[in-house]
Amino acid sequence: MRAAAQVFVRDLVTLEVAADEAHHLAQVLRLRRGETLVACDGSGRWCTCRYTASADPSRLLEADGAPCFEPAPETTVVVGFAPVKGERPEWVVQKLTELGVDRIVVVRSARAVVRWDEGRETRAVDRLRRVACQAAAQSRRAWLPEVVGVVSLVEMRALVAPVALALAEPGADPPTSATTAVAVGPEGGWEESELDRGDPLVGLGPGILRAETAAVAAGVLLCAMRDGAMGPSHASGRATGPTA
Repeated sequence: MRAAAQVFVRDLVTLEVAADEAHHLAQVLRLRRGETLVACDGSGRWCTCRYTASADPSRLLEADGAPCFEPAPETTVVVGFAPVKGERPEWVVQKLTELGVDRIVVVRSARAVVRWDEGRETRAVDRLRRVACQAAAQSRRAWLPEVVGVVSLVEMRALVAPVALALAEPGADPPTSATTAVAVGPEGGWEESELDRGDPLVGLGPGILRAETAAVAAGVLLCAMRDGAMGPSHASGRATGPTA
């Protein structure tokens, strides 16, 4: 936590830093030779290092301790959201990563305004994965979240099985400690056909939230209950969901 920065590397033995990460350390964070930082492989393994300021990415870091391992949370928290306009999907992924969500899913929805074609879809999800990596480094996460998309609700149900997928919906009861996977719909909410599959419904607070705010609210509630920061009785009384 006291390190100047965290950087993700593929291998804790070679400690080679990607070119864009090397630029970030040198030109954005302006690290000085000898400063301490953390190198992490994204799968729970990390070690402290010294920044050498070398021009060679394979020699930019020097290990300053034995590798450590941080176990993954026993409960996997999953939040899905329908893509919204502009840079808001990136904001959602950034905040869900900072909160500790383990799997972030981009979901297709009948009422979604944003519809990426196949080529743009791949580029957009790749961009979201880079955002998640940057946010994980900033928040000192030892495990990179999995970013999945773009998938249908049917595919998301299969992805989280045997856990039940809950849908955020205005007026529903708040999530409980048993709720670990929530999908948030677009600004116009879920269509009736999407609500008629028997999925449990959950509310996310006493007000009507924008779609991107609702996705973050779901992450806050689920992670807080998993991590013991909040019991299910604190979730809310009368709760509503994600429509604008």
